[in-house]
Amino acid sequence: MKQVICSTVFPLLCILLLFLSVEAQTCSPSGKIKGKTPPPGQCNQENDSDCCKDGKWYTTYKCSPPVSSQTKATLTLNSFERDGDGGAPSECDNQYHSDDDPVVALSTGWYSNGKRCLKYINIHGNGKSVRAKVVDECDSTMGCDSDHDYQPPCPNNIVDGSKAVWKALGVPENDWGGMDIYWSDTD
Repeated sequence: MKQVICSTVFPLLCILLLFLSVEAQTCSPSGKIKGKTPPPGQCNQENDSDCCKDGKWYTTYKCSPPVSSQTKATLTLNSFERDGDGGAPSECDNQYHSDDDPVVALSTGWYSNGKRCLKYINIHGNGKSVRAKVVDECDSTMGCDSDHDYQPPCPNNIVDGSKAVWKALGVPENDWGGMDIYWSDTD
């Protein structure tokens, strides 16, 4: 009955509702920040990290794509150790973590104000999977300052993993840096 009414009486309303439903599941940029050149020696490029460039505009996000049982993301490489390219101690526990431990930072929306702190996620990529602990936020709302190691804001779809995550996925070291993956919350 719903289909008959929808297809004959309210076609425009149905299209509008479909559009709004799809629109509600997307994540649009929330703003931009202007980059500035970091002070000498202040941007750690240990894992080929980008440093902010003076005058360049960087997109910011307060959200991430919806989480599902197979959330598509980009895996990037991060050091969670003291003096690593991750910058400050991890948000979740104010600690540094060994690169030999499978730990990750999630983009702001997925980090969800710390709701995933110290919980585990499953990461699937390169035909393998690994269980990793969420210890930090990959900030999608801010960057280009000392708190963020003078790096740009994270895109909204990042799982920033330690070396242990990349090793567990069997990715050759010369291919570390960026890879399409799927992730999900553990039960």
